[in-house]
Amino acid sequence: MGDVKKYILTDLNKVPDELGTRLYCLHGGMFEGAPYLDCAWFSPQPGERRVVTESHAHDYPEVVTFFGSDPDDPTDLCGEIEFWLDGEPQILTKSCIIFVPKGMSHCPLIIKRAERPVFHFATSMDPEYQGPHQKR
Repeated sequence: MGDVKKYILTDLNKVPDELGTRLYCLHGGMFEGAPYLDCAWFSPQPGERRVVTESHAHDYPEVVTFFGSDPDDPTDLCGEIEFWLDGEPQILTKSCIIFVPKGMSHCPLIIKRAERPVFHFATSMDPEYQGPHQKR
């Protein structure tokens, strides 16, 4: 048996940048065979419109999620996000999971407003991908 504790990540980032607070990012560069998983809080200032990432596509499918932070109504996104799928803008106001098929263009991801923080995670089975915010 090896040191299995290394597979439990607890060193989350708490420092926000211009996009939000990227809590964790898991990918194959960290653990051989690990899928891509990115977790972040988005909490722009009132009245601020924030473009998080531009349009792109992958040669693998991806799952993108947004969850509101109101414990009394977890379905409420607590804001409004514009998320483009295949060249068409989708206006999101409810917590959701989005499946993006292989090769489908998606984004820009635009946070139009947020009354409370919005939790976001994205995942794919590509261990090489490190997310659109690799510079963070």
